[in-house]
Amino acid sequence: MTENKIEIRNLYKAFGKKQVLNGVDLDVKKGESLVVIGGSGTGKSVLIKCIQGLLQPDSGSIKIDGIETVDGGGNIHEKMGMLFQGAALFDSLSVWENVAFVLLQKGKISKKDAKNEAIRVLRQVGLAPDVADLSPAELSGGMQKRVGLARAIITKPEIIFFDEPTTGLDPIMADVINDLIIESARGLGATTLTITHDMASARKIADRIAMLYQGKIIWIGTVKEMEKSDNPYLHQFITGSAQGPIQMEV
Repeated sequence: MTENKIEIRNLYKAFGKKQVLNGVDLDVKKGESLVVIGGSGTGKSVLIKCIQGLLQPDSGSIKIDGIETVDGGGNIHEKMGMLFQGAALFDSLSVWENVAFVLLQKGKISKKDAKNEAIRVLRQVGLAPDVADLSPAELSGGMQKRVGLARAIITKPEIIFFDEPTTGLDPIMADVINDLIIESARGLGATTLTITHDMASARKIADRIAMLYQGKIIWIGTVKEMEKSDNPYLHQFITGSAQGPIQMEV
């Protein structure tokens, strides 16, 4: 039996009268790449913010390595890395300073060593050393995503979150980023949790896929199982059909 890295039970989160998470149950195995799919506003981002400790759930349990974190237990942030939607780089910092941001904040490493480490990780994501001194504004969208990925993995995290990693990229660059995500996670032996509505990306990087709908996980399985599933909500979402049980608010 594979040990779970993350265990979520009966998780609830509301904002005012809007119930966003409505009893989420989810396990992420150690070393697994789990992709959570679902439409806009279904609670995907809220879910990962609760796991990261950025949002306090109203009730429920989140265990990481068997330690309950909802009550502030466990030093979980040390274990985590994050690739934000749109890369979310700091405009006022150079590329290498963005990548080495956490290292510099800790103050346990010299600027010279931090820069060398940033350049090493930039090479891992396919960027040449001369990119290090550029500003984020001088980079293409795909290059910014690579820099964001370098920043996410520089601390060698045990868990990496990917928030819509291919949004805004053309199909070829999206596939390049998907390959880098797979290589980076395997290189670290990391557990990864990705939220996306890009089904090409989900199919490529996922060991398992979970669908979030109306605040609950309504289906979970492998990519092969997804293709064969007769779940009408899942089928409508992965085919992108306007017809089906999911009614989008227009």
